[in-house]
Amino acid sequence: MDKRRKDEENPLAAALAGDIRAVVARLKRRLREQGAVGDFTPSQIAVLLRLERDGPATVSSLARAEGMRPQSMGTTIAPLEAAGLVVGSPDPNDGRQTLLALTESCRTYLRESRAARQDWLHRTIQIRLTPGEQVELAAAVKLLERLAAD
Repeated sequence: MDKRRKDEENPLAAALAGDIRAVVARLKRRLREQGAVGDFTPSQIAVLLRLERDGPATVSSLARAEGMRPQSMGTTIAPLEAAGLVVGSPDPNDGRQTLLALTESCRTYLRESRAARQDWLHRTIQIRLTPGEQVELAAAVKLLERLAAD
C-alpha cells in the first residue's frame, strides 16, 4: 500500500504526524537557543553527549558509534580538546590507544546548559499556558512518550 493510500485512510493521523514533527523540530531549535550550545557542530555535540552517556572512548570507537571515519572524528574532536572540553589519556588496557573523556569544565557546561533549557521551558509553560492547558499538556506528554517508546 502506498503512502497516499495510507494518508487517505486516516487523514487525522497523517496530519498529526506532520504537525508533531514540525512542532518538535521548532521546540528543539528553541531549546538549543536557550542552552548556549555555542559554535559547536551537531557532530561535536553528539560526541560530547556520547562521552557523557557512555564514558571514555577511543577515537575509533566514537567514529564507529557515530558512523564516521576515524580521520573525520579526529577533526571533530580537535576543537573540543583545544577548548578544554575533552582530554585524552592512555588506555590502561592498551597503551597505544588514547581514551577521550569529558573534562570537569565540560560536565559543568553541560549541566548548566541543561539547567538553562529546563528553566526556559518551565517559565514558558507557566507564562503561556493556563493551569488547565498545563493539565492537557501533561496528558499530551504521556501520549508522546507512548509514541517514542521502543
